[in-house]
Amino acid sequence: MSNWKKICLVSDIPVLGARCVARPQGMDVAVFRNAQDEVFALLDRCPHKGGPLSQGIVFGSSVACPLHNWNIGMCTGQAAAPDEGCTPKFSVKVEDGAVLLDAHELASHALDLTTPTAGPACKAALTT
Repeated sequence: MSNWKKICLVSDIPVLGARCVARPQGMDVAVFRNAQDEVFALLDRCPHKGGPLSQGIVFGSSVACPLHNWNIGMCTGQAAAPDEGCTPKFSVKVEDGAVLLDAHELASHALDLTTPTAGPACKAALTT
């Protein structure tokens, strides 16, 4: 049995945009809204280089990663061919205009994944 947690109202998510849900542990969850007012939830991390999907362009039931334009299906988290990879998805439902996420998944799903480190901070870590 699922325990659903109210996150926001559908109207709080920009059309063709996203809203981030911070978690005490693990990476943020991106909640997306498309032009048909369908709502999706994915870990806010592209499977390619870890780009923030919440900053991507939403079209249909996909989101384009802002870093390298990988198209990620918001229903499955799967990258569109020829690209390969998957980002974890989260159960989401809408009731009376409210967006709800599964509280158990928020607390336990994809906690082992982290944001990749790049740039000077990464180079410094490699030289020590």
